[in-house]
Amino acid sequence: MGNSVVGGKSFDFAVRVVNLYRYLCDEKREFILSKQLIRSGTSIGANIEEALQGQSKRDYLSKMNIALKEANETLYWIRLLHTTGYIDDKQNESIYADCNEIVSLLVSIVKTTKKNLEAAK
Repeated sequence: MGNSVVGGKSFDFAVRVVNLYRYLCDEKREFILSKQLIRSGTSIGANIEEALQGQSKRDYLSKMNIALKEANETLYWIRLLHTTGYIDDKQNESIYADCNEIVSLLVSIVKTTKKNLEAAK
């Protein structure tokens, strides 16, 4: 992912999501919510990777918007897993904070890219 801060953070986050998925399946015997979490949580980085190789600024923006949507969905699944007792307070605080940081970065990227595209018109 080169020098992309959000790209690196999203990859590290995806690794955490995969490990949490394994824990939820192996230890908690939870298969439905965890599958939703792994889909959205790993999709963030995949979309960022695609954005970084985008064909245009608009393509870049589109992929970053998709990554942002996936990150927000992931926050939902983390909250649900915590509220239903599948992950404890410590697990929740850590992974939620990491995902929320990615959301903040993506919001900034999307806003800046939109502003730059508008200015270029």
